[in-house]
Amino acid sequence: MRLKDCHNFHDFRILAKKRLPSPIFNYIDGGSDDESTYRRNTEAFETCDLVPSVLTGVKDVDLSVTIMGQKLDMPVYCSPTALQRLFHHDGERAVAGAAEKYGTMFGVSSLGTVSMEEIAKQTNTPQVYQFYFHKDRELNRAMMQRAKDAGVQVMMLTVDSITGGNRERDLRTGFSIPFKLNLKGMLQFVLKPMWGINYVTHEPFSLPQLDEHVDMGNGATSIGDYFTNMLDPSMNWDDVAEMVKFWDGQFCLKGIMSREDARKAVEIGCTGVIISNHGGRQLDGSRSSFDQLEEIVDEVGDEIDVIFDSGVQRGTHVLKALSLGAKAVGIGRMYLYPLAAAGQPGVERALGLMKAELERDMKLMGKTSVDQLSKENLRFRS
Repeated sequence: MRLKDCHNFHDFRILAKKRLPSPIFNYIDGGSDDESTYRRNTEAFETCDLVPSVLTGVKDVDLSVTIMGQKLDMPVYCSPTALQRLFHHDGERAVAGAAEKYGTMFGVSSLGTVSMEEIAKQTNTPQVYQFYFHKDRELNRAMMQRAKDAGVQVMMLTVDSITGGNRERDLRTGFSIPFKLNLKGMLQFVLKPMWGINYVTHEPFSLPQLDEHVDMGNGATSIGDYFTNMLDPSMNWDDVAEMVKFWDGQFCLKGIMSREDARKAVEIGCTGVIISNHGGRQLDGSRSSFDQLEEIVDEVGDEIDVIFDSGVQRGTHVLKALSLGAKAVGIGRMYLYPLAAAGQPGVERALGLMKAELERDMKLMGKTSVDQLSKENLRFRS
């Protein structure tokens, strides 16, 4: 199977599975506990149907949107994800380059493997910084100031990860950063030697956003230790309000799942919320993002930008979310599988296929611009 044989999310997933050692593939692929929320995230779209209009004159389609002050050529952006150079040696560089080619936004994670400064120099596409709240308040301010100095346009605080989810696939393989694999996990790396060759022949793995705070050397603090020891589970609305004031710009909360929390985000001055359950990787048994979208849009959609992620695999999924009032849609696994499969060409192919799907589906829906989508073109099955 080659890149040109990949035509959808599932094809990219298959190719990524062929190329990655299984502990790393399962880190991308897995959710928490029984993975019920992970599955429901995509299944939720199937209970909602699109109702097309015909004979509306749809020769040209405009997919552009503006979210959090950023003009994007398409309503899909690459959400920040961790550890990307584990999946392909180019990591965030490849994803940022592909996002720039398609005129969309790209996010760098606190657990990213390329620095936000390097990405800012490399690309001219809007950049988000995805941030975790630390016990050390001065560290929080220092990291936000660093993002300001790098020219990051949007601050994204993740609020659903004050502790790590129970990802049992990783427990079975012994996957952690630094690697502490069990015998079965180590065997999987032996079976995929090209990954290992690429890993050792390129620059050493690091976490440049945290290099002064998380030692990746011998006896290193692990990623699990980082979540347990450095992040602050006592974070509250007053703490976040201080961050919003300090940032004094576009600030969104990622991980909002209730209308009450969306209302609080408005009250403390956020400019956006991202409806997300972390791709089913945190609280298993929680609602799907799509199931919560309508009520949150009804609550705050006229006041701040409501953005959506978790479970998106198709252009029609994007259209359904936009029809319910989301301003844009973030993707994670949908670009991580292509990244693992083929680096930047893989991500470019995935974004290109998504853009083609959106343009085709918009024409079939009888719509020429995103702002023409509404609940009127949806029906939910009882």
